[in-house]
Amino acid sequence: MGSLKNEEEMGQIVEESREAILYVNGVRKVLPDGLAHLTLLEYLRDVGLTGTKLGCGEGGCGACTVMISHYDRKLKKCVHYAVNACLAPLYSVEGMHVITVEGVGNHKRGLHPIQKSLERYHGSQCGFCTPGFIMSMYALLRSSQTPPTEEQIEESLAGNLCRCTGYRPIVDAFRVFAKTDDALYADKSSLSLQGGEFVCPSTGKPCSCGSKTVNDIDTNGQSICSAAYKPVSYSEVDGSTYTDKELIFPPELLLRKLTPLSLSGLGGLKWYRPLTVKYVLELKEKYPNAKLLVGNTEVGIEMRLKRIQYQVFISVTHVPELNMLNVKEDGIEIGAAVRLTELLNLLREVVTQRPAHETSACKAFIEQLKWFAGTQIKNVASVGGNVCTASPISDLNPLWMAARAKFQIINCKGNIRTTPAEKFFLGYRKVDLAGDEILLSIFLPWTRRFEYVKEFKQAHRRDDDIAIVNAGMRVCLEEKGEEWVVSDASIAYGGVAPLSLCAIKTKEFLIGKKWNQDVLQGALNVLRTDILIKEDAPGGMVEFRKSLTLSFFFKFFLWVLHQIEGKKPIKEKVLLSHLSAIKSFHRPPLVASQDYEIKKHGTSVGSPEVHLSSRLQVTGEAEYTDDTPMPPNGLHAAFVLSKKPHARILAIDDSGAKSSPGFAGIFFAKDVPGSNKIGPVVMDEELFAAEFVTCVGQVIGVVVADTHENAKRAAGNVHVEYEELPAILSIEDAVSAKSFHPNTEKFLRKGDVDLCFQSDQCDKIIDGKVQVGGQEHFYLEPHSSLVWTMDGGNEVHMISSTQAPQKHQKYVSHVLGLPMSKVVCKTKRIGGGFGGKETRSAFLAAAAAIPSYLMNRPVKITLDRDIDMMTSGQRHSFLGKYKVGFTNNGKVLALDLQIYNNAGNSLDLSLAILERAMFHSDNVYEIPNVRIFGSVCFTNFPSHTAFRGFGGPQGMLIAENWIQRIALELKKSPEEIREMNFQGEESILHYGQQLEHCTLAQLWNELKLSCDFLKARDEVNEFNVHNRWKKRGVAMIPTKFGISFTTKFMNQAGALVNVYTDGTVLVTHGGVEMGQGLHTKVAQVAASAFNISLSSVFISETSTDKVPNASPTAASASSDMYAAAVLDACEQIKARMEPIASQRNFSSFAELATACYLERIDLSAHGFYITPDIGFDWSIGKGKPFRYYTYGAAFTEVEIDTLTGDFHTRTANVFMDLGYSLNPAIDVGQVEGAFIQGLGWVALEELKWGDAAHKWIPPGCLYTCGPGSYKIPSLNDIPFKFNVSLLKGHPNVKAIHSSKAVGEPPFFLASAVFFAIKDAIIAARAETGHTGWFPLDNPATPERIRMACLDEFTAPFISFDFHPKLSV
Repeated sequence: MGSLKNEEEMGQIVEESREAILYVNGVRKVLPDGLAHLTLLEYLRDVGLTGTKLGCGEGGCGACTVMISHYDRKLKKCVHYAVNACLAPLYSVEGMHVITVEGVGNHKRGLHPIQKSLERYHGSQCGFCTPGFIMSMYALLRSSQTPPTEEQIEESLAGNLCRCTGYRPIVDAFRVFAKTDDALYADKSSLSLQGGEFVCPSTGKPCSCGSKTVNDIDTNGQSICSAAYKPVSYSEVDGSTYTDKELIFPPELLLRKLTPLSLSGLGGLKWYRPLTVKYVLELKEKYPNAKLLVGNTEVGIEMRLKRIQYQVFISVTHVPELNMLNVKEDGIEIGAAVRLTELLNLLREVVTQRPAHETSACKAFIEQLKWFAGTQIKNVASVGGNVCTASPISDLNPLWMAARAKFQIINCKGNIRTTPAEKFFLGYRKVDLAGDEILLSIFLPWTRRFEYVKEFKQAHRRDDDIAIVNAGMRVCLEEKGEEWVVSDASIAYGGVAPLSLCAIKTKEFLIGKKWNQDVLQGALNVLRTDILIKEDAPGGMVEFRKSLTLSFFFKFFLWVLHQIEGKKPIKEKVLLSHLSAIKSFHRPPLVASQDYEIKKHGTSVGSPEVHLSSRLQVTGEAEYTDDTPMPPNGLHAAFVLSKKPHARILAIDDSGAKSSPGFAGIFFAKDVPGSNKIGPVVMDEELFAAEFVTCVGQVIGVVVADTHENAKRAAGNVHVEYEELPAILSIEDAVSAKSFHPNTEKFLRKGDVDLCFQSDQCDKIIDGKVQVGGQEHFYLEPHSSLVWTMDGGNEVHMISSTQAPQKHQKYVSHVLGLPMSKVVCKTKRIGGGFGGKETRSAFLAAAAAIPSYLMNRPVKITLDRDIDMMTSGQRHSFLGKYKVGFTNNGKVLALDLQIYNNAGNSLDLSLAILERAMFHSDNVYEIPNVRIFGSVCFTNFPSHTAFRGFGGPQGMLIAENWIQRIALELKKSPEEIREMNFQGEESILHYGQQLEHCTLAQLWNELKLSCDFLKARDEVNEFNVHNRWKKRGVAMIPTKFGISFTTKFMNQAGALVNVYTDGTVLVTHGGVEMGQGLHTKVAQVAASAFNISLSSVFISETSTDKVPNASPTAASASSDMYAAAVLDACEQIKARMEPIASQRNFSSFAELATACYLERIDLSAHGFYITPDIGFDWSIGKGKPFRYYTYGAAFTEVEIDTLTGDFHTRTANVFMDLGYSLNPAIDVGQVEGAFIQGLGWVALEELKWGDAAHKWIPPGCLYTCGPGSYKIPSLNDIPFKFNVSLLKGHPNVKAIHSSKAVGEPPFFLASAVFFAIKDAIIAARAETGHTGWFPLDNPATPERIRMACLDEFTAPFISFDFHPKLSV
């Protein structure tokens, strides 16, 4: 144990604690000294509780969510709340009860109703994020006195990200707990107050959240601390049990006295937990550089991402003076350590109790805190931490400044001084605190009559995102006759300077002026000179940020006018059409529908079964690569990475690594036993860079050490000396430097384009270019591999998170110089892949195999999120240059297209991706004359790779851009142009394939009917007439997606089926389960083939020693191929069984299997399938690359805020033709997930690289390398109305059981959101007389939306043809 100070030194009477303790899932744990460097997550995973996942390490994804319970001595009751275990220091939860997903329920003892509901509603696909969602919901229910509202449920999930489901099934699964009648989910009849336990009204389970005092809980003679589950009732649904016993708060923790802590960690780290402010100040005097901690939400990130090392931590969570919350006559006193959730709850209470005019500032804080961060962060982050961090984009600091807050500061001698918030911030992360001072409290005064405070914030994403610009504004008015005069004001901004900034000149200008249009114009003019942002300011987006400063003030002006109007008659009224600028946004509860028919085939095919692993996923028992227990003697690996985009390596100094703690070995190119050359198609990559590096993040070597952290630290201590060389950092650079990968120029032709342009057939010819942004995969499970040797190093085995185990086998055998027969790769499941784990995961396993093989020890490598994003490639950005000829009524006659993709520093799959983009460049349009030229650009970025759609969406997006432009040229609706150019049955495409069974017209017409398009169009136009600052837009987009690998030999699949004598079936096939439900569909096919129940079929894992030479699980074709291969194997076994089966009637399949076994019939078969009738010849540019096409269409309606660029998707209707679905529930899940992922690509997710467009980022570096800066859609981004329908009555004759592939085709339909946004922008531009065509790049971020809506607030900063920068 760490030393505990004697009582005199403490300055307080304490009962000395002999040990630091913690309860985990009801089990008592003693925490030894020396663990201060550990997070709660590291500790939990080290003790085998791997249900809690590491997704990002920065509190941005929620995969690590757990529930903390502790006894609040102020409230005299137990409190329960969700936290991010990846940020919580282990000792910060000392004396508390931690409940992880394993403590909620499991498949042996029974599922908790929350888990059961999520499983039943198909809310878990890959399952990696699932435990985090379960724990966020569980914490909400345990902490709620009454069932929560739907809004509270959605708010509690704001800090949880999911990349697979599109969130809809998760919301549906959890909203049942918002209903008043939970009878189905909790058997209330069996509840009673046992042993004095309080029955929680939210869960109907025993818990202590409602007990008011300690004595409410009977602790006598009961040993409640061991998690005693007693299954008490059977759920009618499937006969499995669930428990009637929640884990209660351990009585020992109730009776335990609080003690100060003094503990240590690695590297001399000291951890103190004082209990009085006096002791805090003593420690501060002794260690002036000590960091005061509450939630560690800032310091944790600084240490992990910025590699800042702190030596002394003082945890002030238990200091009463810093945790006070006092409502006084003149305002609220808030202790510096008060958590944001506590503050929010108090403010909400105060607003209901105090006169309305006093709480204007309180309301502003409530609104700002709502969007401040995810619930898990707000539950632990402190007010003072946010203030003293002094981030230039702090959401709260501008509000403290505007609201006249005062900060109380105490020094080590106990002297207290007060300073106004306006004067507290001195520079970049510098505040008015001396080395011996700490922030004691904040005083927030009540607002006066006719004093108004308002908050503003614009971020990339509403939920859980840092601001681009934020503001706090206050004005105090006096009535003079019919005029209102400003007596006091304060305007403060964040995100415009290195610190939160007061607009002093603007304030001085306002005071004494009348609150009218003149003062508005004057103030806007003053603001432009008051807030200056330098052209090269970090963060970029300078014009956007400048315009937001004016937009916010304009909104504030109107809002104040509107507030007065409600109270007194006023000369200046807000125009009705201007009210849209100040209407606050309230998200309605989600309304969703899924419409499909069930076409059963045999016992299981066609049935909407739940995902086979979902039961293990909702309990956290499903194992992923990093959950595999580390074998004895195992080592952790970390990469030595290039820091330059293009350079010669002059020298490598690894002495720093060798002297690092825990170091075990370091390996470079010279140490590779086999070949150092790797690559999926051509071997143009090096495993370890030998002489040159060609991108930032290229692997130079690998370090192994005893822990993950030690390996990272050692790798960071390797010093590489470079000679820098010129780098190519964009497609435009590559084209002008003719920097292309060799042999990647491709042509497709149909008709005669030149002749068509020269003849007078075309009434109009337009040309232009389209930039298409990239996208990060953001699978929730980062890349991971565990490699070990067997038989003295003669064989190598590995478990990997990959879509292509065979590629891992191939790479590892190649770099080690071993035959493939001695290398085995196994994959149980992966936490999402989306193409990112098709080829780019293989180098990881190969790199880890080098130390494992040479040292004969197991080696595990798991990439941190930032390293994963920096090194493993993204969706390709594209550049398309088009020339299109068409008639006056809109018929397209000719397309001439040049298309380039940004491959990065190696070829990888970029050529195949370019080819698919060329195949899809017509989307669904009949074009008589086509010429497409494509080329793959070599750039100094990490190699880009496969991503859902594989180039198809980029090709289609370019097509839809010129379709939309034709509509604008002809003043027609884009939908009309689309419809008149549709391909149909027997259309011949530009690469020679003829369409068969084309269902495009039916889909389109059903969609038009379902959304009543003309009515929707009229309603939007009507809305736009009456609203100046909010605009709505609509769009309908069709798609067709070719199904097959475009490389012919990859269209093959193998499977192994074993029938056992008990009638159960074990299936192994070459496909990987990554959340898409492949194993579930394949098992359904096997079950139907043998006419047995689905529960009799098991699929264990994908392994290269069971099914050899498997193609990657990609191209949406896996269900088609592997289900067919399994069916082939089943048919072989059935044929062998037939003679026995025909002899008599068997009562069961088990009886038949036993009879066959006794007759020595082989009950194992290898099945095989090749996709028939495909092939393409690039030498003539003609052939049949696809087996068939999946069609779809989508309608969306959006609303944008033209002043800030914020947008909402109000409606999305998606129609897909999926034939007779093998599993309609899984297919709908794929459609929804693809749509929301696509919405991210077109509207939210922007990659920012160090290039000519982003000079403030070091060259070649990825700025957006984690959830803090890269924003995938959150629950708040899903459409208000989200309807998915599968076309009925159209079997697909070309695939198994008449089904169709589903993974990639729906992705592009989200571009309907993009074009609806563009439609809304067109309406906004029309207000200022701009009616011509304009470019809009994806993603349509708030910056791009705002800067396209030209008005008087953008005019000072940009011209009408301004084009925000994009990394392509």
